[in-house]
Amino acid sequence: MMIKQVLCFSLLLGLFLQGVKALPVDGLPVKPGVNDTAYLQGYAIKYTISPVKDAGNIIFKNVFCDRNGVVQVYSSEGILKKSGGQFLTTGELVRDVFYLPMVDKKITNIGLYQSQFVYADDKAVLSNAWAGKLYCLHTMTGVTMFSGGQDFSFLLSNGISIQYLKDSKLISELKTDDTLIDILFDKKRNLFWLLGQQSVAFFDPKDELIHTKYKGNGFTCFALANNNNEIVIGTHDGFFKLNATSGEQVGSIRSKLPCPDLTVIKEIENTLWFGSVNGAFMEEGNGKFKFYASKRWIPSDRVTDIAQGANRSVLILTDKGLGEIHFAPMTLYEKALYFEQQVRLRHIRLGFNATISRMKNGDVNTGSLEDSDNDGLWTSMYLGAEVFRYATTKSPEALQNCRESLDAMERLYTVNDMKGFPSRSYERRGYELADTQAWKHATNPEWDWKSTTSSDEAIGHMFVFGAIAELINVPEIKSKAIKLMDGLMRHIVEHDLYMIDWNGEPTRWGRWNPEYVNAMPKTVGDRKITSSNIISMLQTAFHFTGKKMYMEKALELINKYGYLDNLMRPMAEIGHAPEGAADLAKNLSDGWNHSDDEMYFLGYWGLYRYALNDTLKAKFKSAILNHWQIERPEKEAAWNILTAITGVKQFDLNEAVWYLQNYPLDMITWKVKNSNRKDIEFIPQNFRNQTIKEVLPPDELPINRHNANRFDLDGGDENGSAEYSAGDIWLLPYWMGRYLKVIDAPEGKSRTIIDNTIIQK
Repeated sequence: MMIKQVLCFSLLLGLFLQGVKALPVDGLPVKPGVNDTAYLQGYAIKYTISPVKDAGNIIFKNVFCDRNGVVQVYSSEGILKKSGGQFLTTGELVRDVFYLPMVDKKITNIGLYQSQFVYADDKAVLSNAWAGKLYCLHTMTGVTMFSGGQDFSFLLSNGISIQYLKDSKLISELKTDDTLIDILFDKKRNLFWLLGQQSVAFFDPKDELIHTKYKGNGFTCFALANNNNEIVIGTHDGFFKLNATSGEQVGSIRSKLPCPDLTVIKEIENTLWFGSVNGAFMEEGNGKFKFYASKRWIPSDRVTDIAQGANRSVLILTDKGLGEIHFAPMTLYEKALYFEQQVRLRHIRLGFNATISRMKNGDVNTGSLEDSDNDGLWTSMYLGAEVFRYATTKSPEALQNCRESLDAMERLYTVNDMKGFPSRSYERRGYELADTQAWKHATNPEWDWKSTTSSDEAIGHMFVFGAIAELINVPEIKSKAIKLMDGLMRHIVEHDLYMIDWNGEPTRWGRWNPEYVNAMPKTVGDRKITSSNIISMLQTAFHFTGKKMYMEKALELINKYGYLDNLMRPMAEIGHAPEGAADLAKNLSDGWNHSDDEMYFLGYWGLYRYALNDTLKAKFKSAILNHWQIERPEKEAAWNILTAITGVKQFDLNEAVWYLQNYPLDMITWKVKNSNRKDIEFIPQNFRNQTIKEVLPPDELPINRHNANRFDLDGGDENGSAEYSAGDIWLLPYWMGRYLKVIDAPEGKSRTIIDNTIIQK
């Protein structure tokens, strides 16, 4: 239970007049920053059949990459190769006609031998390597699989029998006791492993016999692993391992997988990769799996084959095409440069930080920039990122970005005729995308502006205006930010702590008046958030304008109306409204509001840094840390790094870096589904809407902003109809971390290659 402390107006005023001030620019956390060393950043390039063809009738069987980096896909349409394709631009799989004699052959399968392509057709096992000398004749009808052994020997099968060949001579031919699925050569033991639907056996070239090693049922795929000491067997319900020498099972079957219905297993650079009917995944070595599903990574979730590609890539063949997953060495700074480019190339609308919508099949070139209810908020967060970037690097580019976005923010206040009232957005007349009732005609006949501005817009504005005023020592920019914050807060104070819209009425959510705030039950989060935000906003306005009315109003709310008690209320006490509460209170407390989290933490910048005195600052720090403790399971980079403004030594920096490293480069809203996974531990329904015990990495979740629940397992759309901007999602926490010196600058020159695009600064 919180101990209530009444702070009298005269005491607070006295403390302020004694010269207590906010955290100075150089008053940064003393904790050493995280070294920005290179990690492996994953991203995908996808290849599908041209829409002109009926891809639904094509069967994609297997994929291989030879020593030259050439990739070939074997399909029911013959041998296919990659054409075009780069990150965010899907390529095609087209008929491979490079070598005309191969086009006319009746190829039944492909494979690798000594890292060169080898083919089986209706007559022979052949290759174009080794000067074309490999041409090993066979007599088997309907060859579906083969594997090369020692000294250019080959074992072939059609599923019901095998032929062992060398130098075009049939050495052995045997019927099998089981329907074969796959063949693997064990170089260590000089034998061929045979996987059947109900057995694991081997063919020994020495005695030319089949030896059954293990019997079971429902086998689907297998692989040799751990230096050929283990055989990994896939089933419809997980996988298990056999000792390759004794044939005994090692441990129990593992079914707690992203999807236990397995279709392929491969060991790539000592790491096990699995394909399934619902995506691919990699064993991480800590009992966990890295999941690659959805069109973020692969054309379809039904995986048919996996192979090692060139330059650390992994090839994942699906029933709709090929996904090529790359792992590029990258520092966080290099990732920031890539995302800076993403924003500037595609996400600036009139200076706003905007989303591309109405895209077709995830193609960013087919979409249009859209207006948003929260143009001011998302732009405030991107603008904040550029402010911290400039404060850290003195980049002229960052400063110009600040100028342009601040101009957009300024026009939110001037495009309408109401003094100090920020529009939600503005657009050329007739081109608004949504919610036409909120749009109003501007005096200028070319433009419309959007009304009904909310509290999350206001706190975003005040956050970035304060950051600009503090950190950008460029007179015209600094004065513009102070003028805008003064106009907004004068409007709110003069209208009795409401934002008054075009119709003379308060907007739906622009309400900080005690009659509204304190009418909420104490357990309802809206009472706490509104109190926290308005004190932050008033403190910010006073700190930079010096106008006493802002300080006096803040102290009145604290001392007379209990706003300090409201904002200090422990997060653990926030929950459902009690019986008998008003409908609004019940609606606002049906679950945890993650938009409130965003508003809290943006507001904490002004609440803590511009606190009226050290007594309040200590209390605000306590409130921030209490909130942060609740948020820790989400591993949210923005909230962890914003907590660092308090100077606390523990703020989950490693988790923040984990978030930044694992956030996908592909920010398209692809449909993602994790709720059917078997490797995650669900927990009982709760007020915070936390669904599982441990949050999943960002690149396995739907693309969302910071106001979403990171425990939402499913989301997005099948067609990838939008691309989000990295400006607010990623760049804000990164550059704030750099400014607060909890993330170090990389050493040396930065150079990142993504799809042959070199970003160098």
